[in-house]
Amino acid sequence: MILLANILEGAAFFTAGAVICFALLWWRERSLHKAKSLESQALLDKAGSEAERIKRDASAAASQEALKLREQIEESFAARRAERAESERRMGERETLINSQLQHMMEAEKALKEKKETLETQLAGMEAGKRELAELKTQAREELQKLSGLTVPEAREKLLKAVEQDTLNDASNLTRRILDEAKSRAEEKARQIISIAIQRYASEHTFENSTSTIALPNDEIKGRIIGREGRNIRSFEAVAGVTILVDDTPGAVVISGFDPVRREIARESMSRLIQDGRIHPTRIEEVVAAVTLEMEETVVRLGEDAVAKAGLPPMHPEIVKLLGRLHFRHSYAQNILDHSVEVAHFMALMAAELGVDITLAKRAGLLHDIGKAVNHEIEGPHAVVGADLIKRYGESEPVVNGVASHHNDVPPVGPLGILVSAADAISASRPGARSESTGTYLKRIEDLEKIASAMPGVEKAFAVQAGRELRVFVQPDKVNDEEAFVLARNIASKIQNDLQYPGQIKVTVIRETRCVEVAK
Repeated sequence: MILLANILEGAAFFTAGAVICFALLWWRERSLHKAKSLESQALLDKAGSEAERIKRDASAAASQEALKLREQIEESFAARRAERAESERRMGERETLINSQLQHMMEAEKALKEKKETLETQLAGMEAGKRELAELKTQAREELQKLSGLTVPEAREKLLKAVEQDTLNDASNLTRRILDEAKSRAEEKARQIISIAIQRYASEHTFENSTSTIALPNDEIKGRIIGREGRNIRSFEAVAGVTILVDDTPGAVVISGFDPVRREIARESMSRLIQDGRIHPTRIEEVVAAVTLEMEETVVRLGEDAVAKAGLPPMHPEIVKLLGRLHFRHSYAQNILDHSVEVAHFMALMAAELGVDITLAKRAGLLHDIGKAVNHEIEGPHAVVGADLIKRYGESEPVVNGVASHHNDVPPVGPLGILVSAADAISASRPGARSESTGTYLKRIEDLEKIASAMPGVEKAFAVQAGRELRVFVQPDKVNDEEAFVLARNIASKIQNDLQYPGQIKVTVIRETRCVEVAK
């Protein structure tokens, strides 16, 4: 019981303590709530007064901003009113100007209309005058036909002939004057360059004659050459590719063939066989084969010597071979390889005078006739053929064009073609350089006279100075002085196009009128 009483007493005490605690807490919360209410009320009062102050400030600022905005708007309205007034003033001036221009246009249109009416009146008068003039022209033509006895085509033909003659005279005079001026300017410089080149280059004045005639020591050897039933001579012709003539020339054997290299091989082989005395088909084949091998080496050596004489660096082996073959070819008895070396030296001398590349000039001069070393299987002019060959073996374009254009087969691009043509002519026409047979010479003389005699108005023609000059006598009543000048130029052009000749040919046209009267 005591324990129970203690427990109850403790519980009552705990309950009383809890009630006191709750009371204290409630009092505290109430006090805090009351304090917060008072603080909130103070804050609210302060915020209200602050809001009133901000409102007053905002109202004052708004009033000032409205005042400024009003002033700006009034200024903008004033500027716009000024601009409008200026625009109205300009529009007024423009309207005045337009009215003035319109007035001028109306006056101009009125003047043009009056002028048009005047022109139409004048045009009508001109048409009437034109018709009247045509009628008068027809009447005059009919009167002229009656008086002259000529029809209109006949009169037109006579008039055209007269005009043509006058034009021809003017053209002849102009051409003569231009040519004379060009010659006077160019001949002096050309003569100086060529004379310097000729004087500085010293060459022999002899020429080499190629021969295919072999002298026989006795007539017995002739029988050996022929062989039994002609087997030796047939074998030789088959192996060497030439024709052997035994009976035509006493004490000699003539070798005939178009290929000069092959003909030289045959000549050397025949000479060795005659010296050896053993002539039979097997021996013929051995000797011809041996000489052919030696000839190939000789050709290369001759080509290399030519390159060295020209003072040039080594060339392509095929070009060297072709140059060596030129040693066995001749033009009017002039050795073509020696002629090519000579042209190369002339090219160097003239190129030095003109400031042209000397090495290129030498190469073009040395190779200008290389196309003559090619057989007939390649068709075309030797200048073009040679140019194609050296181009294939790596020669430069100026050298190729110089070779191709030295006979005017293609137009020259640079100075090399013209220089090669000049050097070729110098080398070919110098004294002792070339010769021709009597038959060829007579044929050339005859062709010269035929060309001149075929021209209209020519009475006689004579080739003089060994064919270097052609003198033409014309009929004075058919050819006047101006036509004589044209005739000389036409004959020279015809000779250049139709004939082949060394050097140059001078054409002289002679017109003479003799008036004879006898006093009695």
